Amino acid sequence: MNTEEIQQQKEQVQQIWKKRPLIISGPCSAESEEQIMETAIGLAKTGKVDVMRSGIWKPRTRPGSFEGIGVKGLPWLQAAKKATGMLMAVEVATPKQVENALEFGIDILWIGGRTTVNPFSVQDIADALRGVEVPVLIKNPLNPDLELWTGAVERIDRAGIKDIGLIHRGFAVYGNTEYRNPPMWHLAIEMKMRYPELPFIADPSHICGNREGLLGVAQRAIDLDYDGLIIESHCTPDVAWSDAKQQVTPAQLEDILNHIVWRKEDKENIDHAALEKFRQQINNLDDELVELLSQRMQVADNIGRYKKDNEITILQTNRWNEILEKAIAKGEKKGLSREFVTKYFDAIHMESIAHQNRIMNE
Repeated sequence: MNTEEIQQQKEQVQQIWKKRPLIISGPCSAESEEQIMETAIGLAKTGKVDVMRSGIWKPRTRPGSFEGIGVKGLPWLQAAKKATGMLMAVEVATPKQVENALEFGIDILWIGGRTTVNPFSVQDIADALRGVEVPVLIKNPLNPDLELWTGAVERIDRAGIKDIGLIHRGFAVYGNTEYRNPPMWHLAIEMKMRYPELPFIADPSHICGNREGLLGVAQRAIDLDYDGLIIESHCTPDVAWSDAKQQVTPAQLEDILNHIVWRKEDKENIDHAALEKFRQQINNLDDELVELLSQRMQVADNIGRYKKDNEITILQTNRWNEILEKAIAKGEKKGLSREFVTKYFDAIHMESIAHQNRIMNE
């Protein structure tokens, strides 16, 4: 490309990168030139997809599985971009893959969950990206470790990449669950709060592992103010070479996107008086909660002094179990989940133990 074409490409990438919601879709794996082109044309016809994704290299858990078509699939994406005008995105796991992707004009790169778990691999990719202008999306690591995810962001940032985004693809846990990779929304929300300036995109396909749950997870993500979605789409998903159960046709994708209620963090030209009234009620209740918790800890201090004077241990397991079960029962009657009450009272208990421990060791 000449200088003018390169500049136009950069402007197009920046325009799409800033779009909200950002919709990314495409097959789990590139399988053939025909499959890529048919899927690309189908996605373009929806008028809703900004970026086409496709796996060229597929890091798999065990050997013997389909591990991607390799470099020969990159020209297929070039042709699909030329035919549809959509940007193209691929996953990279090694410096050589970064080099190959950039050589074929791939617009956006992403680092997968299997790579994010390894700081050495992320650093190798970061080194390969020095001096390059390309947006990089970083998926959460397979295991629920926000420090690994944060570390990957820091490594890519230090390589000089200006456009970094996050993909929430769920976390791997042992045993059967409702999801292929449980979302663990609380962890994703914490990461979103750490980096509020970075685009935050949900990956319902890898969270669900099936088509049936895609809409529900996508809606939950939008309700939590995610900036976009990445959903796998294939022209004939039932015969896909990888992850067939979680892929949908372009038409099915369009139907999912049409059924999502696209909420925003805030809207202009509406009366916020009612909302502000509720928020003030929340503020008042929060103030009361903090005051009550302070009073509770003062009582815990007194208990700590009594235990110290009478040589009684801090931890009283049976007593705490009774308190917790009563709180859970009462909370459930009031519409509070068992999980919430348990976490809330566990936090109070640990703070109480810390207060008593400090008294013990004065």
